[in-house]
Amino acid sequence: MLTFNRILLLEDIKTDSLFLWGARQTGKSTLLKTLFPDALYYDLLRSDEYVRLNMRPATLREECEMLDESNIVIIDEVQKVPALLDEVHWLMTNRGIRFILCGSSARKLKRCGANLLGGRAIRKVLFPLVSAEIPDFNLEHAINNGMLPRHYLTENAHARLQAYVGDYLQQEIIAESIVRRIDSFSRFLQVAALSDSEIVNYTNIAQDCGVSSKSVKEYFSILEETMVGYMIPAFARVVKRKLVAAPKFYYFDVGIPNQLLNRVPLRQGTAEFGHALEHLVCQELKAYLSYKCNDKPLTYWHTSDNRYEVDFVIGNAEVGVEVKSSTSVSSADLKGLRAFEEEYPDAKLIVVSMETRPRLVNGIEIWPATDFLRKLWAGRFI
Repeated sequence: MLTFNRILLLEDIKTDSLFLWGARQTGKSTLLKTLFPDALYYDLLRSDEYVRLNMRPATLREECEMLDESNIVIIDEVQKVPALLDEVHWLMTNRGIRFILCGSSARKLKRCGANLLGGRAIRKVLFPLVSAEIPDFNLEHAINNGMLPRHYLTENAHARLQAYVGDYLQQEIIAESIVRRIDSFSRFLQVAALSDSEIVNYTNIAQDCGVSSKSVKEYFSILEETMVGYMIPAFARVVKRKLVAAPKFYYFDVGIPNQLLNRVPLRQGTAEFGHALEHLVCQELKAYLSYKCNDKPLTYWHTSDNRYEVDFVIGNAEVGVEVKSSTSVSSADLKGLRAFEEEYPDAKLIVVSMETRPRLVNGIEIWPATDFLRKLWAGRFI
């Protein structure tokens, strides 16, 4: 079976405790067991472990007091027993024990007022696979299947994606009673998929879902807090042109909107393929900036008159990235980057495309998508 060498190595654990967050099936448990085979491991998905520690959280403290400071303790799915965090806090402060606290959602911890350790644990996020972690990476396979390990590894991920979306609705939404009307939320998930990679318009989405704008904002908040999606904010530093302020939304993995919209197989040359390519590039940029650049900001640039847009802006206008699924990028495809260059002349300008060879057009670098991803992870652009 194909194995993946993950880029996130969690080396901060040498000196600090960590929270490790990530959506379900991104590979958090596999990563932890690979990196720390000798750690004391508490898996709260095991019913016996969950019952034992939920009934008496002090058991954790009593067992860990037998350890010395060289030991690492892992608590997987920590959000299932929030009271354990008080015991963790005490052990960190009084015994110097380092913890890795792993979960798919901080929502329950925040909503119940759980002890989030007051900044004593560094926050890390594990994203889906990225191209640099996959031997013989296949771009079209990734765009169709998504980048969750189980989904990427199969020839056709439809059944697994279908189960994943269903399990999410059941486990994260119904089980935690997050929303009252699951039918409205299910409709929202599909409308959010239609809005994936688009500027968010809460009013329009509310009308399509038959709920209030307030409910739609809460639904988006649920997706963010359960790690199923995220917002890309608008770039805010205005020079001349007025800019839009609303964010864009992306599901955490391109396979999710594929499944919700039943848009596979995706074929090059279609609008759907172009949306999916942009989404995949977003995933890679988000992961790269988190793993390698200490969460340098990722935004997008869009003028208020709707004339110009740049899909992604890195940092303080350091890099502008436009994604085009064309096999022949034209001068018309570069107008957004040209307008961006007028306002931020020091920015590096890049087009990610389906061309076969890289080329330079008056200062704008045009890269085949696979080459761009390889150069990105080699540190070529940022």
